[in-house]
Amino acid sequence: MAVTDTLAEYFEFEEHDTDVRTESVAGLTTFLAMAYIIVVNPSILAPAIVGGSPQEGEPTPTTEIAGATYDFFQVVEMLTVVTIIASVVAIVVMALYANRPFGLAPGLGLNAFFAFTVVLTLGVPWQVALAAVFVEGLIFIALTAVGAREYIIQLFPEPVKFAVGAGIGVFLLFLGLQEMQIVVTDPATLTTLGNVLESPVAALSLLGLAVTFVLYARGIKGSIVIGIIGTALAGYALTLAGVVDRGVLEPGTVSQVESEGIGSLLFGVQYDFTPLVYGFVDGLGLILEDPVVFALVVFTFFFVDFFDTAGTLIGVSQIAGFLDENGDLPEINKPLMADAIGTTFGAMIGTSTVTTFIESATGVEEGGRTGFTALVVGALFALSLLVVPLISAIPTYASYIALVVVGIIMLQGVADIDWQDPAWAISAGLTITVMPLTTSIANGLAAGIMSYPIVKAAVGEADDVSLGQWTLAVIFVVYFAVFFAASAGLLPSF
Repeated sequence: MAVTDTLAEYFEFEEHDTDVRTESVAGLTTFLAMAYIIVVNPSILAPAIVGGSPQEGEPTPTTEIAGATYDFFQVVEMLTVVTIIASVVAIVVMALYANRPFGLAPGLGLNAFFAFTVVLTLGVPWQVALAAVFVEGLIFIALTAVGAREYIIQLFPEPVKFAVGAGIGVFLLFLGLQEMQIVVTDPATLTTLGNVLESPVAALSLLGLAVTFVLYARGIKGSIVIGIIGTALAGYALTLAGVVDRGVLEPGTVSQVESEGIGSLLFGVQYDFTPLVYGFVDGLGLILEDPVVFALVVFTFFFVDFFDTAGTLIGVSQIAGFLDENGDLPEINKPLMADAIGTTFGAMIGTSTVTTFIESATGVEEGGRTGFTALVVGALFALSLLVVPLISAIPTYASYIALVVVGIIMLQGVADIDWQDPAWAISAGLTITVMPLTTSIANGLAAGIMSYPIVKAAVGEADDVSLGQWTLAVIFVVYFAVFFAASAGLLPSF
C-alpha cells in the first residue's frame, strides 16, 4: 500500500484523476501500439549500414566495422537491441522528469529519411549520418534548456495548433487502414477500398476493429488492448486450424517454432552492439571532410525532427486535455528534453532520431495522464530485451487497430476551429489534409504555418501576424528549397 501511495504522490495521480490500474493499462496499450518499431526500425536502418537488403540467390550483404565483418542479419540484431535501449532511456526521462504519458522511440519516417534519403540517395556515410543526428540532439538539448524550442512552438498560429490533433487523427486512420488492407493502392486513383473477401488480413482486421469499437462504445476499460490481442490470437487460431496458409495472418512465427523450436523465439540474439558505437565514433572523425554537406544534413534532421515532435506533442496533448486556452502545452520543455536526450544517446549507440510517438494517443485514450504510463511503456520495452524475437510475433495489422480507433477519436479537434474565418479555415484545413497525404506531420505543420500569414495579409489583417510567425514561414520556404535541391542532386554530395 505504501508503494502505491508513493507512486500516487510522485506522479500526482489525484491531480490528474487517475490510478495505478488505469495508468498500467494505458502503458500496455501504448506499448502494444508502438512495439512494431522494435522490428521495423532495424529493417529500415540495416540496408543503409550494409549497403542493401538480402536478395534471393545473391550473397548476404556484409559490412566491415572496426576491422570485423558483419552480415545483414547480425546488423539487424544489433539495431534491434539499440532501438530498445534508446527507447528506454528517452521514456525514463519522459516519465520521471516530464511526468507525461508519452512513449518515445526511433521515429518511423525519420529512420526512413536517415536510411534512404541521406545515406542511400545522397551518399552520406552512415557513420556521418549518426554524427549528424548526435549534433542535432546536442542542439536540441541546448535550445530546450534555454527555452528556445518552447518559444518557437508558441509562434505556431492558433488554428494550426488546434488542427494538429485532427491532422494526426487522419494520418493514423490512413496508416492503420492501409496496414489492415482495408485501404489498398490503385493505379488509377492511388488508393481504393480493399476486398475483404479476397484478403484474410482485411477480413480479420475489420472484424477485430468492429469488436474494438463495440467494446470502446460500451466503455470497457482496456478495449484497445483487448482488440489487439484478440485479433492477433484469432489470426494464430485460424492459421493453426488450417483455414489460411502459414505467414498470412501471423508473421511466420508458427513455421519458425516448428522448424527451430520455441527457443528460437527466446534466445540467440546478438546483444553486442559495440560495432555501431565504433561506427558513430568514426563518423565524428569524418565531419571535417565536408563540413558544408554535414551542416546541411544536420539542418535537415533538425528541421524535420523539430516540427514532427512539436506536432505530435501538441496533437496528443490536445486529446489528453493538457493544452491551455491558447493551444500551448504548459512546461513543454520537459517532454522536449526527453526527446533531445533520447536522440543524442540513440545516435551514440547507433540509431536514428528518437522522437515522441503518435501512438501515445492510444494510451492517453485509455486514461493515461501521468509519467507512470510512460514508465510502464519503458518497462515493457526493457523486458522485450529478454525476448526480442517474441515481439515480432504480434501481427502489425492487429496492433494498427489501435491507430484507427484513436484516429477517429482525435478528429474531435476540428470542433475547436473557426471554419468561418478564412485564415483559420485555410491554414487548419491544409494542416489536416497535408499530413496524411504526404505522410509527414512536419509537412502538415509547414503548410499551415506558411499559409496563415499570407491569408491574414490577404484579408487585411496582417497586423495580427507577428514578426516571429513571418520568420517561421520564411524559414520553411528556405528548408523546402534546400530539401528539394538536395533531392534533385543540385547540392554537393559527401
